[in-house]
Amino acid sequence: MSATDIVVLVPARLAATRLPDKPLADIGGKAMIVHVFERAAAAGIGPVVVATDSERIRAAVEAAGGRAVTTRADHPSGSDRIFEALQAIDPDGRFGIVVNVQGDLPTLDPADLAAAVRPLDDPSVDIATLAAEIRREEERTNPNVVKVVGSPVADRRLRALYFTRATAPWGDGPLLHHIGLYAYRRAALARFVALPPSALEKREKLEQLRALEAGLRIDVTLVDSVPLGVDTPDDLAAARTILAAPGRHFD
Repeated sequence: MSATDIVVLVPARLAATRLPDKPLADIGGKAMIVHVFERAAAAGIGPVVVATDSERIRAAVEAAGGRAVTTRADHPSGSDRIFEALQAIDPDGRFGIVVNVQGDLPTLDPADLAAAVRPLDDPSVDIATLAAEIRREEERTNPNVVKVVGSPVADRRLRALYFTRATAPWGDGPLLHHIGLYAYRRAALARFVALPPSALEKREKLEQLRALEAGLRIDVTLVDSVPLGVDTPDDLAAARTILAAPGRHFD
């Protein structure tokens, strides 16, 4: 798999209610979306493009030397937004693998992003994602911490059987915190966005269940930690502290 096979797309919009204008929040003198762009670029797996409905986000990314494309404002999910962006930037289908990186992960480790695409070396895998072992007891029962249940297929790799907000699987052993970053085969992404929301997706409010219910195979690479997702002012303060530490920038 060469770098020319892969494109990294970062969906970003300004509609967050808990943290208004979240992608433009300042972290150490840079907009959060710029931090995410830089970390995705540092992974070195392919070109990175921000997909946004906001000219302010586009301007911030381009001012930092990045690339952004404008998409419609009415997309129901980031997956739909990146699919529109993909068609705009690559109508001829040069990119066979599309990586979806959420725009609120400014502490993402570039090495973990690179690890996310490795399961797609296996032609039977349609979608790849990440998970890390839960270390904090309170997260085991927190419905906001999505768990993945899967069967081992290789060292630090699982085939996903289910994703849930419940505490699962039952019994002794580790629980895995799913990290919402996805690498799709282009055909799998096209199929996914064409499907209606599935029954379990609507019940658990987890988009990835639509793919499993449709028979798409999702494999999971295990990594050591979960990047901080910024949703609240407290999260933003934590991200500023983390990124102020020496060695955490990718200029």
